[in-house]
Amino acid sequence: MDAIFSSSQALLNAHSGITNHVGFIWQQTRTPLVVQFLRLILYVCLALSFMLFVERLYMGIVIAFVKLFRRKPEKKYKWEPLKGDLELGNYSYPMVLVQIPMCNEKEVYQLSIGAACNLSWPANRIFIQVLDDSTDPTIKALVEQECRRWASKGVNIKYEIRDNRKGYKAGALREGMKHSYVKLCSHVAIFDADFQPEPDFLERSIPFLVHNPEIGLVQARWEFVNAEECLMTKMQEMSFGYHFTVEQEVGSTAHAFFGFNGTAGVWRMSALIEAGGWKDRTTVEDMDLAVRAGLNGWKFVYVDDLKVKSELPSTFRAYRNQQHRWSCGPANLFRKMAMEIATNKKVSVWKKFYLIYSFFFVRKIIAHVVTFILYCVVIPATIFIPEVQVPRWGTIYIPTAITVLNILGSARSMQLVVYWILFENVMSLHRTKAMLIGLFESERVNEWIVTEKLGDALKTKKGSKALKRLQFRVGERVHVLELFVGLYLLFCGWYDYSFGRNKFYVYLLLQAMAFFVVGFGYVGVFVHE
Repeated sequence: MDAIFSSSQALLNAHSGITNHVGFIWQQTRTPLVVQFLRLILYVCLALSFMLFVERLYMGIVIAFVKLFRRKPEKKYKWEPLKGDLELGNYSYPMVLVQIPMCNEKEVYQLSIGAACNLSWPANRIFIQVLDDSTDPTIKALVEQECRRWASKGVNIKYEIRDNRKGYKAGALREGMKHSYVKLCSHVAIFDADFQPEPDFLERSIPFLVHNPEIGLVQARWEFVNAEECLMTKMQEMSFGYHFTVEQEVGSTAHAFFGFNGTAGVWRMSALIEAGGWKDRTTVEDMDLAVRAGLNGWKFVYVDDLKVKSELPSTFRAYRNQQHRWSCGPANLFRKMAMEIATNKKVSVWKKFYLIYSFFFVRKIIAHVVTFILYCVVIPATIFIPEVQVPRWGTIYIPTAITVLNILGSARSMQLVVYWILFENVMSLHRTKAMLIGLFESERVNEWIVTEKLGDALKTKKGSKALKRLQFRVGERVHVLELFVGLYLLFCGWYDYSFGRNKFYVYLLLQAMAFFVVGFGYVGVFVHE
């Protein structure tokens, strides 16, 4: 018995000794290492946050000028409706190619093909080109049958396939440009499979290109048919509202440059070819083409009141995959083109600065880093290190100002701003991860997953098999990263509530709850009445 007691006492003494030793090491390294490192990271993040604020403020001032003086593109550039010539007839209209790339788009292929075939344009001056990369033979047969149905009505529609999916969308568009009839076309309009242009789309966009030889691209705004489907789609609409109302408008007005959205736009064929055509070196082939064309001196025009119906991802998996591609691709393109932009001789120093600093560095790199690292990692960590104080302007004034400027394009959704902030912070985890993958060209840098579209399935009544299948698939998914960050924020919130003096716990607990909601798959499931 004495031997057992002695052994236990020895173990306790050893444990106490280890604990004291670890505590001693922590006290010795805490101030010179941990505190200084956290303070350094905080100052860097605050500096980046201020840079983001200045960028948002600049765009806010420009958009205020645009709205105040009603600077519509029709006033800046020559625009007149096209009319048939008495002698030439319809041959006075330019020949237009309409490309519709798709892959296994069973739910939406009829919508996009039908909308394109109903465009108001002389039948002998347009080619509708359906680029079908579908891997499902059944869907392939359905798409081909739909093309034949429209061809029987006199529509000049071409059904094109290839024997591989090399280059994904960029590869399909590039292959589509190789057909002999394409050489007859002077302009090319592009619509993704879920986009439904209005009949007057070409009549409103092509005149910009016809009457202004310096313009290489006309971009329309996206309008969403399922924005009210669930909370996730409403918040997506808020983000897109800022992108189109502010970012694209400011780029068009102040710089005659912005990132092509990959769809709902019309290119001048010569601008596209001169820029080198479609390249598949990144997952943002549209932005890649736009930057190369912009460096050749072509001007871009964004027309805010020219809207094209489309669909938002309704499932979190689809949205996350889409955001991975849209965050990874720009960072990877920045890595590949930064020196090319800096050494370009065809554009001004101001435009090169805008491209490198504003368009890429602030919007595609800093915006993701600040949102996640500062608000979800660094500020929560300061709760355990009271020596590191976050200034009030960094936790209240700057974030509030950025948020107000961000929701300029979505004023009608102001009541959702708190949900939007929490959801955007959750998504910043994936955007930051994807951005780093693209910047350092790691394993998933060229990952391409087609965004799932539901089309008419959105109208399915409650209780249908399609809806049950969707709800089950989303509900069963557990996202480990979100749960891990949620636990970290929950612990930080509890510690701040119990022992801290920062009063951050309200935000931390709400943000932790948002991460848990997403982590357990309770986002993106839409409910029909």
